[in-house]
Amino acid sequence: MINKQELSAVHERIRPFIHKTPVITSKLLDEISGAGLFFKCENFQRMGAFKMRGATNAILNLSRKQQEKGVVTHSSGNFAQAISLSARSIGIPAYIVMPSTAPQVKKEAVKGYGGRITECLPTLDAREKAAEKIIDETGATFIHPSNDLDVIYGQGTAAMELLEDYPDLELIVTPVGGGGLIAGTALAVHYFGKNCKTIGAEPFEADDAFRSLQSGKIEENESANTIADGLKTQLGDKNFPIIQELVSEIIRVEEEEIISALKLIWERMKIVVEPSSATALAAVLREKEKFEGKKVGIIISGGNVDLKNLPF
Repeated sequence: MINKQELSAVHERIRPFIHKTPVITSKLLDEISGAGLFFKCENFQRMGAFKMRGATNAILNLSRKQQEKGVVTHSSGNFAQAISLSARSIGIPAYIVMPSTAPQVKKEAVKGYGGRITECLPTLDAREKAAEKIIDETGATFIHPSNDLDVIYGQGTAAMELLEDYPDLELIVTPVGGGGLIAGTALAVHYFGKNCKTIGAEPFEADDAFRSLQSGKIEENESANTIADGLKTQLGDKNFPIIQELVSEIIRVEEEEIISALKLIWERMKIVVEPSSATALAAVLREKEKFEGKKVGIIISGGNVDLKNLPF
């Protein structure tokens, strides 16, 4: 496992390529929750999500020879944009495998950041085969969206910044999808928090992480019928051991609770966030007694929404 000094070095490495995002508070949401809430707004990060951090760290850790041949990933969402923008910032090629069913708005965003898109059938097998073909043809290095240690360490820098600003936080809550954000957050809390715990939030409709902690092995979702489209992926063998060791618990939330929390953030905080981000606030509101009277950090993971497909 990475040590405290190495995690600090990650932050220094990526600092020139990322924004230090703001922390926003809301007296009304404090009153509703009964807690002191501190929202780390990664929706204001470059390309609109925390994934810029991990993508940048992973690319910077490649050798110059590897960088020259470029990077490849498969993603239909934020990581596709993150790799594309990170690669452009560093001046190397980025090859992005996207399912043909990905929203056109996301494809256009990837192209806008300089990513070279290869479309494939909407299956994991098709994605992996398309990525392997690109690797064979170009020599590009594959970077996984969440199950890569350099990506995980980069994602942890959001919580590091939050704890720098508010070192007395008692809990930090983050959404759980592929596991990169919560694993990185848990490492940051472990090294930089003071009696602070990491808690995850995920939908009942995609509760593989909750079940994985219960069973002690990585579980899959048979279906993932959730509005939180960024949380439909599953944990990996790199991030799961970190989550097992350092995450206190994962709270599951209903779809109506996610939508309610999403509306609260849009209406009361006046910021655009995606449904996946709202799961963390939904978890706090679902189990108020757990958070009552405590100082709670909430990672707003991103703000890339399809405005034609909002639940309200």
